[in-house]
Amino acid sequence: MRFVRTFAVASLWFLAGFCLAASAPAQEASGGAAAPPPVDLQWGVKIAMRDGVRLNGTVFRPHGQKEPLPVIFTFTPYISDSYTDRAEYFAGHGYVYVLVDVRGRGNSEGGFEPFANEGRDGYDVVEWLARQSWSNGKVTMWGGSYAGFDQWTTLKEFPAHLATIVPAAAAHPGVDFPFQYNISSPYIIQWITFTSGATSNAKLFGDSAFWSAKWRELYEGHRAFQDLDRVVGNPSPIFQKWLQHPTPDAYLDAMAPSPEQYRKIAVPILTITGHYDGDQPGAFTYYKRHMQYGTEEAKANHYLIIGPWDHAGTRTPQREFGGMKFGEASVLDMNKLHTEWYDWTLKGGPKPAFLKKRVAYYVAGAEEWKYADTLEGIAGARRTLYLASDGTAESVFHSGRLAEKYGAAAASDHWTYDPLDTRAAQDVPVEERSPYTTQSGMMNLRGNGAVYHSEVFDAATEVSGFAKLILWLSMDVPDTDLEADLYEILPDGGAVLLTSAAMRARYRESLRQEKLVTPGKMEKYVFDNFTFFSRRIAKGSRLRLLVRCPNTPEIEKNYNGGGVVAAESGKDARTAHVTLWHDAEHASALELPIVKAGE
Repeated sequence: MRFVRTFAVASLWFLAGFCLAASAPAQEASGGAAAPPPVDLQWGVKIAMRDGVRLNGTVFRPHGQKEPLPVIFTFTPYISDSYTDRAEYFAGHGYVYVLVDVRGRGNSEGGFEPFANEGRDGYDVVEWLARQSWSNGKVTMWGGSYAGFDQWTTLKEFPAHLATIVPAAAAHPGVDFPFQYNISSPYIIQWITFTSGATSNAKLFGDSAFWSAKWRELYEGHRAFQDLDRVVGNPSPIFQKWLQHPTPDAYLDAMAPSPEQYRKIAVPILTITGHYDGDQPGAFTYYKRHMQYGTEEAKANHYLIIGPWDHAGTRTPQREFGGMKFGEASVLDMNKLHTEWYDWTLKGGPKPAFLKKRVAYYVAGAEEWKYADTLEGIAGARRTLYLASDGTAESVFHSGRLAEKYGAAAASDHWTYDPLDTRAAQDVPVEERSPYTTQSGMMNLRGNGAVYHSEVFDAATEVSGFAKLILWLSMDVPDTDLEADLYEILPDGGAVLLTSAAMRARYRESLRQEKLVTPGKMEKYVFDNFTFFSRRIAKGSRLRLLVRCPNTPEIEKNYNGGGVVAAESGKDARTAHVTLWHDAEHASALELPIVKAGE
């Protein structure tokens, strides 16, 4: 879905990732000088659902198909025509490929309610495809983002003929869409507008100047987030309905597999995500829950690929994006890999050679692929760095420390977040636009946040996995939003974003149950939702940790009043004075997953 992957690169993924993933597959198909194999087309096929609604399918078959073949289908709200190049590729490589518009989109009947109907409809599509004369009864799916979600939500209904799935960058309702960790974003109305009505609306969706202006209008006018659909000009029942579900609940839970359903999953699965994939939290939630609840046999047939990619790159890897450049090995031929996976699981061919173990991950900096039997088996050690300062950690030039050992130092650092202060958005820093920047591009925190630096690394060190941050905080408001960003500061002063995490203070103990902050009370805040990253930190580099309250048009503003965040506006604003403690009894610390030499 391309929801917020990290606050630090909000502008990058908001304006680029999702539309590229959804509407530019012509650039994604495998190229080459040779003409592609011819295919046969069947236009306007109507697929009846159990309630009588007919979905529209476009069928691509190998030219002159002589015998029934396995069927791949993409289930999409982005209009089938968007994926014609993929369909032609796979139809030219021995499969029937069917593009299906979800209910209420494109040429399909019915009304579109995002996430709500695809499970049941997906089941009906699978079983319809299995009955066709050109099908041998084995059905699979292709796609990422929303089409990745569609694979999981269809699988949870257990259609008998769904033989395998390959979800890439799969959005997970209640995890990373329509909010991420209970913090929403104006991007959701941009996406809703993209999928409003029957047409694609791709040009409007990609009009970044329009959307930026509307977000800024809401932000600078200190209007309630719930007004955004009217500010944009697209009053939306879906937008308002989502705001009525600000936490994971039964409505959102019903869209993804339950623990009982994970236990029943038996088909082979290939999960694909990226270091900078905006739906990485969703992809990993599916994967981790299957590892938690699935049978041993099923888990043994679930493979995971984690590349150095953004959201669109999970389907079409690029060596360069967002100012960063990776090695040639990072560019996998995803069409070829999918074909090999389908050949293995549907035709009895050999397992893809790339899948040497169940987990494949790319180490940036070293520019190589590595493998592990399990996700937990990647990093064999944890390194703890303790936050410390002389009482002031206000900027990159006067920062606190990330120390290997806890030592005597001033007990705390302080910052102020005023929701009515819009100055920070007037000079949006380079780091907000790109994962890669220079040290001189570091933002002016304007007193909102604290910065900590590690010592210089005396040897190259692989850090791969999920970081964890424990902070002891007190504040004088009942709620606020918090963000933590971790960078590698290169020897030449350049900065590379590694990972980020966020938290709404009222959900510090549970994402499902709010608990407002007692003003002045010191409490532990555990940030255990950092995104996965893998990088060889260079000799001579150091780490930078930035902790702050986000204040940007790209994020739902928390006015700190303690009421319903989406309904609060400038009149509810309260200035937050936050204290970060790091004394002997309250050790605030960053934990890093370290891969030792030889692992």
